Amino acid sequence: MGNLFKRLVGDPALFLAALVMTSFGIAMIYSAGVLNIPSPITEGAWILQIQWAAISLVAFVVICQIGPRWIEWVAVPAYVLCVILLLATLFVGTGSGTAAGVRSFLEIGPIRFQPSELAKLTTILALARYLGTRPEPVTLRALVNPAAIVGVPFVLVILQPDLGTALAFVGILFAVLFWAGTPIGLLALLMSPGISLVLSFDPRIWAAFFVFLVLALYLYRYRLFLVESLAVVLANLAAGTISTPLWGSLADYQQNRILVFLDPSVDPRGAGYHVIQSMVAIGSGGLTGNGFTEGTQKRFDFLPEQHTDFIFSVIGEELGYLGTFLTLLLFAVILYRLVRMAEGEADPFAGLVIFGIFGAWLVHVFVNVGMTVGMVPVTGIPLPFVSYGGTFLLMSWVAVAVAARLVGED
Repeated sequence: MGNLFKRLVGDPALFLAALVMTSFGIAMIYSAGVLNIPSPITEGAWILQIQWAAISLVAFVVICQIGPRWIEWVAVPAYVLCVILLLATLFVGTGSGTAAGVRSFLEIGPIRFQPSELAKLTTILALARYLGTRPEPVTLRALVNPAAIVGVPFVLVILQPDLGTALAFVGILFAVLFWAGTPIGLLALLMSPGISLVLSFDPRIWAAFFVFLVLALYLYRYRLFLVESLAVVLANLAAGTISTPLWGSLADYQQNRILVFLDPSVDPRGAGYHVIQSMVAIGSGGLTGNGFTEGTQKRFDFLPEQHTDFIFSVIGEELGYLGTFLTLLLFAVILYRLVRMAEGEADPFAGLVIFGIFGAWLVHVFVNVGMTVGMVPVTGIPLPFVSYGGTFLLMSWVAVAVAARLVGED
């Protein structure tokens, strides 16, 4: 019986952990809708989430019947289709709820979905298909094509604009490149322009980083071509140069989000409100919480987006530190199982796909939890299996099915 169950679900621990998290998420979405003054936005969300969970499990069963080679074959066509859908969102896309200005949804008849969620998985598949048939990338030139594969959907999602989802593509790129055998030094150089962009807001810190970078390039010179070293230097100079005009081009609310990340009290009634209310809710939960459905910040609707982006705050307020610890522990189990599955795969494509899923979910968990406690700026990014969202839940389960189907296949 145990062997049959394993053949059906691939990795029992991953399947059961995802199922528990989905059930827990439905319960917390229900709780998020229990308010002193009922809101039509959250009141029936848990019922819709149950419906999406049922659809997701059906999709899981169907995908588990597909041959692994078919999954590899469909990687490139599915990626191209998703790029087309992402392009379409820029012209006919619609928003949702408080994110009405974000063109991330497409409506085709009665169907409404987020192409960016599908694009994350198809990008993983396309990237794994490309790198799985090539030797380990040991030069910066070898990283150009993988970066372009991820860069196209990344830019299209940024243009929606949806920074939270776009961050998942960054996690996908570095996770897959790492698993493909890319040296850590090259990954650091690939990341350096982004670091320069952040540090350049203080010229002295950026200057120190730039000197360090040049020194690192000199010590690393035996692994790089001259043109590669020059490209890294120019990319970092460009990043440092555009920071000031880039800051000026940001809308006021975008600038405020960055400022309140450094100090939420700068705008306690505006951009800092979300973070302050979230930290108050989590802190008020104490060790064991106020009780299921009994969170006061939640019941008075002080928490923003409490059934989606800030559902971790509801967990902290109602179930306390114990509840948040168990939630993070279960996520650790899911991520750990993905790593072990990838380690056990002899097929490069399978290992890269599974670790790419790991990278995407790691970013989601880190950024979502981080923004609720003020560790990272507030961005719209849901918590896997827990936050409300039909397309996101469906694609999370599709990712579980793909990982399960690739396990142990030659």
